[in-house]
Amino acid sequence: MRFTAMNRGQHGKLAMAAAALSVGLLALTGCSYINAQQTSEQYAASDGTRSDVGPLQLRNMLIVASGENQPGRLIGAVYNSSSKDVKLTLNGAEGSQTEVSVKKNSYTLLNNSADEAILSTAGAKPGAVVDVKATEDGTNVNKTVKIPVVDGTLKEYAQYVPGASPSGTASPSDSATPSESATPSESSTPTPSESH
Repeated sequence: MRFTAMNRGQHGKLAMAAAALSVGLLALTGCSYINAQQTSEQYAASDGTRSDVGPLQLRNMLIVASGENQPGRLIGAVYNSSSKDVKLTLNGAEGSQTEVSVKKNSYTLLNNSADEAILSTAGAKPGAVVDVKATEDGTNVNKTVKIPVVDGTLKEYAQYVPGASPSGTASPSDSATPSESATPSESSTPTPSESH
């Protein structure tokens, strides 16, 4: 086997390449040293917000309302990690209040709940964020939670606007207009084929 000796120029090129590689690697790894890793920070990857109040975990919380001074429905999920049933009280703007009951080691989906959590006023225009005081009754732990207000512009929230008709039912625009209603001559006397 034959080895050839490197001359000074080749040593210099090799040293420069190694230095450039070292600087490049240092620059790439330095980004994670200076910037926090996104995976180490908890955040709500949704339209709503998240917060913990004692044993309760509020997830994807939103207020759906048609306007600032209109009623607002809270949607999202409330998880109870304790071994007893608890009640969450939510106090919004202008003294508005609603309560949510959550069974032990279970959760309540406010989107599906037959007992809707409605605040008498949303407290902010859709697109803004409003402060809501959340209190867990078992430990009286409370926390102010910033909750976004949305309206029915997005179709997935339209059904939650208080007073909106549920999907699949007639809306005011689908109802009969005065010109479509029966005239006196059409409704004067029932015929035998009509039943009441």
